[in-house]
Amino acid sequence: MSNPIEFTDSAIIGAGAAGLMAGIFAGRTTPHRRIMIFDGAKKPGAKILVAGGGRCNVTHDVVDSSAYAGASPNAIKKVLRRFDVPQTIAFFREIGVELKREETGKLFPTTDDAHTVLDALMNAARRANVVFRTPYRVQKIEKLTDGFCISGEWGEMQAQSVILATGGKSLPKTGSDGRGYELVKSLGHTLTPRIFPALVPLTLPKDHFICGLSGITLPTTLDLRSSTGKRLMSFTDSTLCTHFGLSGPSVLDMSRYFIDARYEDFGAALTINWLPDKTMEQVDNEILAAGRIALLKMLSGDLPERLIRALCTEAHLEAGMPADQLTRDKRKALAKLLTQTPLPITGNRGFTYAEVTAGGVPLMEIRLETMESRFCPGLYLCGEICDVDGRIGGYNFQWAWSSGYLAGISVGNSVLD
Repeated sequence: MSNPIEFTDSAIIGAGAAGLMAGIFAGRTTPHRRIMIFDGAKKPGAKILVAGGGRCNVTHDVVDSSAYAGASPNAIKKVLRRFDVPQTIAFFREIGVELKREETGKLFPTTDDAHTVLDALMNAARRANVVFRTPYRVQKIEKLTDGFCISGEWGEMQAQSVILATGGKSLPKTGSDGRGYELVKSLGHTLTPRIFPALVPLTLPKDHFICGLSGITLPTTLDLRSSTGKRLMSFTDSTLCTHFGLSGPSVLDMSRYFIDARYEDFGAALTINWLPDKTMEQVDNEILAAGRIALLKMLSGDLPERLIRALCTEAHLEAGMPADQLTRDKRKALAKLLTQTPLPITGNRGFTYAEVTAGGVPLMEIRLETMESRFCPGLYLCGEICDVDGRIGGYNFQWAWSSGYLAGISVGNSVLD
């Protein structure tokens, strides 16, 4: 390390959504202080650019703690209410990004281009006199008597305060490789017992009939039940059949609950209702009332033909046979398959394909009024490194905006105090 040691007032580790937000508001709160954002990637904000299919789902029109898992709802609520959805909309409008609401409640930039969001955040950070250091991968943070020493192959930097916004382990190609966990542990923090992929596609056996239906998308209901049959969670949304298993909003939302449940109860299981607005009994009665109408014709108003044929084959039936030719047992078996198809999940596609990480630093280790560490004064945490993960729909970005804002203004206020 031949480079001379430099000094910055505040060092932010990670230039993702939370880190950029923290930088903007740290700079705005203390405009004459030196704020630096360090990121290991050449270009910051890779996750922002891939989010929402490249459109960036900035937030949701209604956000409350029920959309999140991990920490307690009350703890999450304390942070979200400090920078809520109306404030988020106003902030993005101020930096030049108008948002539009879609039928699902998701809010996207009117340009339908994630670059609009990232460019606006980067420009807002520069206007707040934030300096970017990229690619500067931080490998070590040491607590000093007065401040911190952060270092990497690039050299060393001393900082009065540090904001950790390193993300989790999801989408590692964007830079979230879990290094932040090692940094935060070295500063006295612990992590939740489990850290695992969330919002991640689920896999089925390669020979499962669903894997032969790749490309089919339709609304379904997924039910998660314990080994005793107790319903633990249910999601109704669009589902995508793939060559490896299942994806789509319903599956991504369910994934963290399924993975988590399996840690405690390996008998926990998923079923899928291909007719989400109908029960097994209703479908049974509809088949009974269909008379001589063929099964394929009877179901064609609700399901794609490929799926109907596959389900009939799975039930050892001909799709073209009249409904009244089914025995009672065959009829009930088909009704059950249509509404409660068991899903023998073999795993998930891992952090490489996960949109977020479940687990992280427990919120009880953070002062939620400031996002400052309870163990290491001058250290602040925000974003995905915290034990908070939300459903799809902009909730995880809202956590990033809210927690990043709070960390940023708190760093500034600590100087003003």
